[in-house]
Amino acid sequence: MAFHFDLVDLRLMVRIAEHNSLTKGADAAHLSVPAASMRVKSLESSSGLQLLYRSSQGVTLTAAGRTLVQHAKAILFETERLNGDLQEYTQGIQGHLRIFASTTAIGEFLPAVLRQYLLTHPDVSVDLREHASPEVVRAVSEGQTDIGVFGGEVPTGNLELLPYREDSLVLVVPAKHPLAGRSAIAFAETLEHDHVGLLEGSSLHQYLLERSHAADRRYKLRIQVGSFEAACRMIEAGVGVGIMQRLSAERYSRWMDIGVVALGDDWALRKLRVCVRSRGSLPLFAQDLVDLLVEDARAAAGAG
Repeated sequence: MAFHFDLVDLRLMVRIAEHNSLTKGADAAHLSVPAASMRVKSLESSSGLQLLYRSSQGVTLTAAGRTLVQHAKAILFETERLNGDLQEYTQGIQGHLRIFASTTAIGEFLPAVLRQYLLTHPDVSVDLREHASPEVVRAVSEGQTDIGVFGGEVPTGNLELLPYREDSLVLVVPAKHPLAGRSAIAFAETLEHDHVGLLEGSSLHQYLLERSHAADRRYKLRIQVGSFEAACRMIEAGVGVGIMQRLSAERYSRWMDIGVVALGDDWALRKLRVCVRSRGSLPLFAQDLVDLLVEDARAAAGAG
């Protein structure tokens, strides 16, 4: 049996699922309730499937309804993406590249590579977004982004993986802090102190939160800021201690009154990888960026 849907139907089902209400879903989809009800009944009639359970408390999705909504979200996302990409062609842009990456990748490694890439690809626009590593992998797997750069041990399924760069996490402390003279420290021991951390949306924040849970300790955040530089300024002022990438910490330690202490935990060494669904199926302009990332990794390995 072939099923036939239009975008109005799919958008309506998503809105109904979000509100657990036909009335509120119809309003969100800019339809009258009778029109929305008719569309749902038509979908159910043409497919021979019940999509909603109806009760006096509202509506809930059946198993078939959940499957429909799951695919509807993906279709609507791709439709919006298509509209955006086509719109860019009218503005002289010949390609659009989406990248999801971790805090480390965005803060330390990608800027130089992307500068080189954009200089040689003036007709390509890049959408770079920071996400936690599991979200990076999920987005690449589901086709929401073209290229991902992530760290840590994350299940990657059938994605194509390429080794990229590595860095280690360190503890940053005020220069006269009791821990400043240590050569190394375990993360669990740092949790005895107030921390200066990044905002909750950052991948590093999520990672450290997971590690504190694994240690069965509370991650005591005294203040959260939006950048490593702001974090170092707060640490220098004595607000607390903080965890960040070694390269960032050492750079700021050259002109701030802070100390850098190695973390002794094995997981503190962060190996980054590039992931794509299929390198060969990427547009040529996207393959060019992957090639630059591979070159960057080789150059760093040679320098090391």
